[in-house]
Amino acid sequence: MSRLKRVLIIVTTVVVVIGLALGGGALYLYSDAKVSTAGSTEFGNELTVPPQAPSTVRRDGTRVFRLTMQEGRKEFRAGKSTSTWGFNGDFLGPTLRAERGEKVEVQIRNTLGEESTVHWHGMHLPAAMDGGPHQMVAPGASWTPRWTVNQPAATLWYHPHPHGRTEKHVQRGLAGMFLLDDDRAGRLALPRSYGVDDLPVIVQDVRFKGASFDHGHQLLRDTGFLGDRTMVNGTLDPYKAVGDELVRLRLLNASTARVYDFGFSDGRGFALIGTDGGLLEKPAPADRIQLSPGERAEIVVRMKAGERTVLRSFPHDSYGGGWQARFAGGDDSFDILQLRAAKTLRPSPKLPGVLGDLEVPDGSDSARERSFGLLTTGINGRKMRMDRIDETVVRGTTETWTVRNDHTTPHNFHVHDVQFRILEVDGKEPPPELRGAKDTVFVPPLKTVKLAMRFDGPADPDTPYMYHCHLLYHEDLGMMGQFVVVEKGQRAGKVGARHAHTGH
Repeated sequence: MSRLKRVLIIVTTVVVVIGLALGGGALYLYSDAKVSTAGSTEFGNELTVPPQAPSTVRRDGTRVFRLTMQEGRKEFRAGKSTSTWGFNGDFLGPTLRAERGEKVEVQIRNTLGEESTVHWHGMHLPAAMDGGPHQMVAPGASWTPRWTVNQPAATLWYHPHPHGRTEKHVQRGLAGMFLLDDDRAGRLALPRSYGVDDLPVIVQDVRFKGASFDHGHQLLRDTGFLGDRTMVNGTLDPYKAVGDELVRLRLLNASTARVYDFGFSDGRGFALIGTDGGLLEKPAPADRIQLSPGERAEIVVRMKAGERTVLRSFPHDSYGGGWQARFAGGDDSFDILQLRAAKTLRPSPKLPGVLGDLEVPDGSDSARERSFGLLTTGINGRKMRMDRIDETVVRGTTETWTVRNDHTTPHNFHVHDVQFRILEVDGKEPPPELRGAKDTVFVPPLKTVKLAMRFDGPADPDTPYMYHCHLLYHEDLGMMGQFVVVEKGQRAGKVGARHAHTGH
């Protein structure tokens, strides 16, 4: 009995020690997972504003841009040179700009050591020009997509889309804005002087390992890469001096996994004037705007002479449980950008009460409904395959898509080519910030969104568009599907070996 007692004591002691070690380790991981730069950022670097890309106009009216994917080096921190990728420069790319109705051509050259693509996120254009994983550009090769701009004024962007490697290609610096203008928006009294009172704000989170980017995924971060600091337009700790009463910020979440809840450090409100696909019907007052990866928002903030305010990302509770929120970044906070108002400000006209009409369907004429279940392992239980068409839609028809997040990991949902209207969020009317034209929507754990979209073509039964989670680690794992647009009575073609991606 004494021997058995000794064994029981030893076993109990070992179990307790292991339990304490595991509990202590879990507590350490939990406490160490929270990141905050709020209130501690010095804002010592003037914000870089990406240049507007030069273009030429041919006799037939085609506006021609040139983009070169290239390697580079950049000193994000003094004395530390980081290896980067960029378009026409060391990191990120220039802002492309075109008018509704214009014919556009982009001459793209790849000087990198590996193949990549350029996807026009939010653009309505033929599938063969979309820049998805079927339009790979090999090292040393060129690609020249052409299309006619036929959608309202909006803040779009461009980025790579190679199947299985999108996360790292975007992190290395391949991204830029594509702004669309139209006559109606041009007549509105909105801030519009690019880089002055109309600012591109490309937000990314980063982590450095020595002088290099650290692209590693930390333990328990099943959403993907989460950095420990942020930068805007490739600038760490940025400030921007402004000289106007009203300042328009074109917010782009170009991070690969992080969801931001933007607001101002002093709690001031702002006017939300636009979402992914363009202007709202009227300005919406707000003090926070949440953006998941790939989403955009246009906001206008009022400044007073001589003051300073900080655009901040606040903690948010849209991740479900506390454990998931902690390890997915929901508890994190960041100082994003400091605005410094001049001692004397130029007067700005009052914002118009009416901005435009939404050119997205309301779902009343939907010809078909489809459902999509989101899991990290795939969509509707299927992992992405380059040679499989998952859905076939008829040109000119409206459809209603119901998208469900089927587990406790946050996701979002991006559809190529179209802008959609969010009809419902968990069976309820969407809040004001989700009532504009959208191409990407956040879907919190165990939540459902209902979307209405119209497929205006052109039809191409052999070349697919994508729909996928825009948390890029999830996309790279295969959380993506393909659809083609066909004429009525036409069947989908077969995506052959010519489309296959040899590296995945």
